[in-house]
Amino acid sequence: MKVSATAASRLTPPGPDSFGSRLRSAAVAARVGLWLGVCFGLAMATGLISHYAQQPSQPVPFPTHPAWGYRVTQWLHVASGTAAIPLLLVKLWVVFPRLLERPPRTLRRLALTVLERGSIAILVASAITQLTTGLLNVSQWYAWGFSFRRTHYALAFVTIGALLIHIAVKLPVIRDVLGIDIDATMHDRPSARHHGALSRRGLLRLSWIAAGTAVLTSTVGTMPGLSRLSVLAPRSRAEGIPINRTAADAQVTTTATSPDYRCEVTYADQRLVLTRDDLLGFTQHTHTLPIACVEGWSVAGRWTGPRLRDVLAATGAPPGRDVRVSSLQQHGGSRVTILPADFVDDERTLLALALDGEPLSLDHGYPARLIAPNRPGALQTKWVARIEVLG
Repeated sequence: MKVSATAASRLTPPGPDSFGSRLRSAAVAARVGLWLGVCFGLAMATGLISHYAQQPSQPVPFPTHPAWGYRVTQWLHVASGTAAIPLLLVKLWVVFPRLLERPPRTLRRLALTVLERGSIAILVASAITQLTTGLLNVSQWYAWGFSFRRTHYALAFVTIGALLIHIAVKLPVIRDVLGIDIDATMHDRPSARHHGALSRRGLLRLSWIAAGTAVLTSTVGTMPGLSRLSVLAPRSRAEGIPINRTAADAQVTTTATSPDYRCEVTYADQRLVLTRDDLLGFTQHTHTLPIACVEGWSVAGRWTGPRLRDVLAATGAPPGRDVRVSSLQQHGGSRVTILPADFVDDERTLLALALDGEPLSLDHGYPARLIAPNRPGALQTKWVARIEVLG
């Protein structure tokens, strides 16, 4: 059976010469890639800060000052990761024709090409996985059976490693095109001559606008007056402080509201059993502290309750000791947390009994919850049942 020339051309896979847009150029790719690298670097740095803050054992104690420090780093983490999504899509569109080029025949150039394309394959796969699962984590939609935190942490090193290899291989070209005008054609493919309706500068402007819009609609929800703009983070548009885990989800509704509730505080052979009224009998202090979540949202509240240090002093516990805080909930990664000594001794660390002048709601941790400055929200234990002085 004969096949017409037109039909045969349709069956032939496209090559790099099939893409004639001047926008698909090294000049555009390097500039988008520069900002994409900045986003990945910021996400990596702030992610490491968050990971370290959640470690139960810290060789260098995580600081309690400033109280808003963790809040800022997690905003930067989510903002940089969100901005990277449109930038990555633009970058992939721009460089796609290069991936269709035939490999060179000389051994040296072939080795460089294999290294480049191998690093790109790993970089693209890991970056897409990181950004996709990160977005789903923000939405608290866990459509997988593995640990998000451990996987996200490990894959970050794979992504950054592949990125560094890619930069090293392409550094001569990157240096050349960033040093000349964006419309220069020094490193353009011969077929990239079609101007089209959009200039290279126009494409870059659209990329920045897309990245800024993505950040705006996903991270500004907890800023006063801007919550309606946060369409990609619906939980941040809730009234007051958002709630990640309700009392019903934690299955503590009955135990937290029971008249038999007690908070047990232990040090060595000393044991103190406190009712909520007993906790109200301590001197009450009020501090404005943020709840900052790894999903990027954060809201400040006025928390009132006894200082944790005062409660521990009632058992004779000395300063400078870590404590283990246990919740009424029986399941979940935040059921038991370790509070390092510098947080324990900070005068702003409270066993909060009230929020913004009202008794704690059940979903916010009634009858008592931990609140400490500059600490991940997941570790601000709700429904506190036991506090054990360690060491």
